[in-house]
Amino acid sequence: MFGGTNKVFFVMFFLLSTLSIAQNQLDSKPYIPGVDADIDMYIQNWEESMPRHSHGSLIERDILTRGDPRNPLRKGAVLMYFSRYSHATLDVGYSTTPTTLSREQEVFYILSGNGVLKGGGKVFDLYKGIAALVPENIEFTMTNTGDKSLTMLLICEPLPDGFRSNKEILVKDENTIPYTSSNAHWSMIFKDIFSHHDGMVDSSVILIVTFVPMTMGHPHSHGEGFQEIWTTLEGDVNLLLGKQLRKQPVGTAYLVPPDGKTPHAQINTSDKPIKMFHFRRTKIETFVR
Repeated sequence: MFGGTNKVFFVMFFLLSTLSIAQNQLDSKPYIPGVDADIDMYIQNWEESMPRHSHGSLIERDILTRGDPRNPLRKGAVLMYFSRYSHATLDVGYSTTPTTLSREQEVFYILSGNGVLKGGGKVFDLYKGIAALVPENIEFTMTNTGDKSLTMLLICEPLPDGFRSNKEILVKDENTIPYTSSNAHWSMIFKDIFSHHDGMVDSSVILIVTFVPMTMGHPHSHGEGFQEIWTTLEGDVNLLLGKQLRKQPVGTAYLVPPDGKTPHAQINTSDKPIKMFHFRRTKIETFVR
């Protein structure tokens, strides 16, 4: 009666219909276009965007861009606290031009390839799982030293008045960071990458989150002033967003609509772990660390 994919979706809908209590009470009314959030406006894959150059020779393709998260005017235009979120590529043999950021900082998370990051009198190796936080007022360059493209996720975070930036580039190796000892939202196993303790603005947090086979996250929603973004890094991800299910292929990100009534959860119905790149920020009045 049901094909493989349809069967999975039917089972998950049945499971979710039995949940009476979540972090925010799940709405039992049917999906109503024009009333419920148009979730596809909040989901975007970088391959759907046109390429452009930055830092001299980086090729960036937008994942999510600035916009009104309550009423996005175009697909993926939902960022309020971050300037941009993109997929970037540095081709073999290329280096970026010397760049010094002002009133903003950038985070690079390496997806594949090999290279070096130079800045502030230091040199850092770049490879899969390396995350680098580059503050303002430090000249830096990035060079592809491998035989394949150096690919990465790039987050640009504007800096408010009164914020005191780091004085050095901070680099962490995800491969050496342990998972936390307890799960969150039922089944989220995560690694802390960066937070305000590391030099992010106030409530900003970056995590790597893993879901083991045949588990799902606790469906819950977020309200006004909360920006939470999830990107698929590895695995076959099914996404619950609002009252609908979507596939979330590698390279696809979504922002949780901040309306307090659109639940979200990652669902892993496969026999392998799924891995997500997660970052978020909430509205806070003071930005001085």
